[in-house]
Amino acid sequence: MRYLSTRGGMLPKTFTEILLGGLAPDGGLAMPESYPKISPAELESWRSLDYPSLAFEILSRFMDDIPADDLRTLITRTYTDEIFGSEEVTPVQTLESNLHLLHLSNGPTLAFKDIAMQFLGNLFEYVLAKNNDELNILGATSGDTGSSAEYAMRGKRGIRVFMLSPYGKMSAFQTAQMFSLQDNNIFNIAIEGVFDDCQDIVKTVSNDQVFKQKYRIGAVNSINWARIAAQIIYYFKAYFAVTRSNGEAVSFSVPSGNFGNIFAGHVARMMGLPIKQLILATNENDVLNEFFRTGLYRPRTTTETKQTSSPSMDISKASNFERFIFDLTGRDAARIKELWKLVDQGGSFDLSDTDLWKKIRDFGIISGTSNHAERITTIRKIHHKFNILIDTHTADGLKVGMELREPDVPLICLETALPVKFADSIQEAVGFVPEQPDGYDNLEKLPQRFERMTADAEQVKRFIAHQVGPSNQMHG
Repeated sequence: MRYLSTRGGMLPKTFTEILLGGLAPDGGLAMPESYPKISPAELESWRSLDYPSLAFEILSRFMDDIPADDLRTLITRTYTDEIFGSEEVTPVQTLESNLHLLHLSNGPTLAFKDIAMQFLGNLFEYVLAKNNDELNILGATSGDTGSSAEYAMRGKRGIRVFMLSPYGKMSAFQTAQMFSLQDNNIFNIAIEGVFDDCQDIVKTVSNDQVFKQKYRIGAVNSINWARIAAQIIYYFKAYFAVTRSNGEAVSFSVPSGNFGNIFAGHVARMMGLPIKQLILATNENDVLNEFFRTGLYRPRTTTETKQTSSPSMDISKASNFERFIFDLTGRDAARIKELWKLVDQGGSFDLSDTDLWKKIRDFGIISGTSNHAERITTIRKIHHKFNILIDTHTADGLKVGMELREPDVPLICLETALPVKFADSIQEAVGFVPEQPDGYDNLEKLPQRFERMTADAEQVKRFIAHQVGPSNQMHG
């Protein structure tokens, strides 16, 4: 399996060659040359597999330059009962006939990002050790990616993490999860601005090839292909959990900010998983909903980006969307380059009058949006009807999913975080605060360690250079 850039300027590379890099040298995103196709017979043989075995079947098709035994070991070490609270890893709960909740938040930081990130931590360490190399991870988070990355990478040999987050814009629990870490290889940088400012800084630094090479800068947010690949697994697992045979189709509802989670579902569908619809749910920052309804992709400015009660989705420029449009254009890199030139200059593009807009329904993605009042009502309703507490992002997904689903098609809603991370909204919805899971008591009272900076890429670069030091060597 070789990987190309969405913008066409990268020679084909192996999986391990693109693993540590983040953006491609031409500013595009790495994509497999083609998606592996899974035959009905293979699909049938996967139905009874446990999570690690299914993960191996899927990941080995994308990561074929890692020896099979090594890959199996990394997978088995990652997907354990101890780390994810059950052997199922991503259990499915049936709420009522044809309505299911896919639990993705039982990892160490109580968010779906752990499922890919725990694997990435082991994978990075393995590849770096093999090459006697080291990596400085630069990431941006709107809430969950940061803590997932830090908990997966803390104490790992040869890895430092520099995580940018919007100052004062995450929930108290999310902030405490990150800023209370005292590990020497973890650096939290609170940026005065919104998530998109953080993401723009990461892109600016990643596009400085000289700096990137000198300081070994890599990425863990959802522009990293390994993250997408690891998220494909639970779409297959959930499908098997709610169907009896492969003749049945299901739909998934996915709360979406950076388009990574739903893009993994799109890849699963392209591989041959019988997905009828992928229902994309946005919050008040509804750039993606606007696109799937009208054909206009118009990222918002920093000042137009709203701060909401589902903060991990407060994103107005969806990184992975470029990958989807690459598939939509039939992998036309020249066209992507043209479209993203507009986006990178702060503009927009409109596909409504083009040949591409007619093709879009072939990909099965439909969308809707939710606001604060609607998510509070959804949390209250779900609790009243099923005695289950969901978080604000999952509520956005359920609200839109139940609105747009087809009556006879099983709907699987992705739970993306535990409610304890958004206690204020839960209190507003049901009148009490969710219980703290074991080991998280007093998290918000722990001492916090972070650097506060303006939204300035040069300042972030100076900080990284200072921490890495002239020797650029990591000891211990």
